[in-house]
Amino acid sequence: MLREVGHEVAVYDPFYAPDPAPLAETYDFITCTEVAEHFHRPADEFDRLGAMLRPGGWLAVMTCFQTDDARFGGWHYRKDATHVVFYRAATFATIAAQRGWSAHIPCKDVALLQRLGP
Repeated sequence: MLREVGHEVAVYDPFYAPDPAPLAETYDFITCTEVAEHFHRPADEFDRLGAMLRPGGWLAVMTCFQTDDARFGGWHYRKDATHVVFYRAATFATIAAQRGWSAHIPCKDVALLQRLGP
């Protein structure tokens, strides 16, 4: 869809677009849609994504936020065996703070993280 409106796009997915060349580039904007819940080593992955962002660049993450501890056991998202980590809005604030980024939650299940400085 982004290409259709004139944006230059690079795609990486370990299963569906496994060419690692895009991982060696830097970007102004990275989308991570329905992916972060599969990170076995989330700190390493967010560090890798941060290294790919230019200063001032944005990382947009979409994942189903975990919001209700009492319902966690029956939560459909938890029942997917490939989902190994879960996030809250506060988690993204911590991820950003640890890296000197800013974090914004503009709507349900979306985090916008901005890499600040050099």
